[in-house]
Amino acid sequence: MSDARTGPGASGPTVLRMILSRRLGDLRQSAGVSLEDAAAALRVKPLTIRRLEKAEVGLKILYVEKLLETYGVGRQEADEFIAMAEKANEPGWWHPYRDVLPAWFTAYVSLETGAKTLRTYEPHYVTGLLQTHAYARAVLRAGFPNDTEEDLERRVDLRLRRQGLLERPDAPTLWVVMEEAVLHRAVGGPGVMGEQIDRLLEATELAHVSVDVVPFNAGAHVGAFAPFTYFRFEEPELPDIVYTEILSGSMYLDQRSDVVAHLEAHNRMSLLTSTAESRALLSRMRKEYS
Repeated sequence: MSDARTGPGASGPTVLRMILSRRLGDLRQSAGVSLEDAAAALRVKPLTIRRLEKAEVGLKILYVEKLLETYGVGRQEADEFIAMAEKANEPGWWHPYRDVLPAWFTAYVSLETGAKTLRTYEPHYVTGLLQTHAYARAVLRAGFPNDTEEDLERRVDLRLRRQGLLERPDAPTLWVVMEEAVLHRAVGGPGVMGEQIDRLLEATELAHVSVDVVPFNAGAHVGAFAPFTYFRFEEPELPDIVYTEILSGSMYLDQRSDVVAHLEAHNRMSLLTSTAESRALLSRMRKEYS
């Protein structure tokens, strides 16, 4: 997934598939088997093994069984691995929305669902996990102007279903840093914005959610570029990952230098305000839309 660019034809793996794919690579290296030898065992090209270990292709059970045998994995461990691979190949909960879910965003939903910590920077809009129905509808209508009403409502429904992860008993920690400009962009009109700011104020009361608003008077700062999300996982097989968007797709970064740069930017931006200052700014803006 390192520096991976995804486009309209891509499909995102589930987090479990990412973990197992990386584990396959670790098993191969521990066994001292080269990419070429692993490929020979399957009668495929080395590129296929590389793509398998990067979770760029599905975990074909026959391939997995043969590779585990080649790597000298014991029967019990192999059976457990294969059982997990079969589960990893099952569609994610978002599969029924695949007709309205951009292919380049599928991996994001999987990462979001499996993450323990999410840290986002939003210069333009409220982050999707905290959007109200009306706000989400207005944003998605602008982003997909040619959608039918039915498709638009399905996109909104998908976005709202994603928010369920914040209500789980094992809910992840969400730390949002957003620009004051987000609050001045009157998405959907005053009524929609007033409701949306109420939602943000409610979110600040949750123990596992933080909302920092960088005020205009903070001036130029290190993160004032594109929106991004940083993911951290409990599973040691998965590295920290950063997602960022461009107009026609997205990038998923797991090179340590890239991840650290985004993490440091998020830390520095959060120091430009405080919880109390952010709540006060939200409250002032709420009055503007009354």
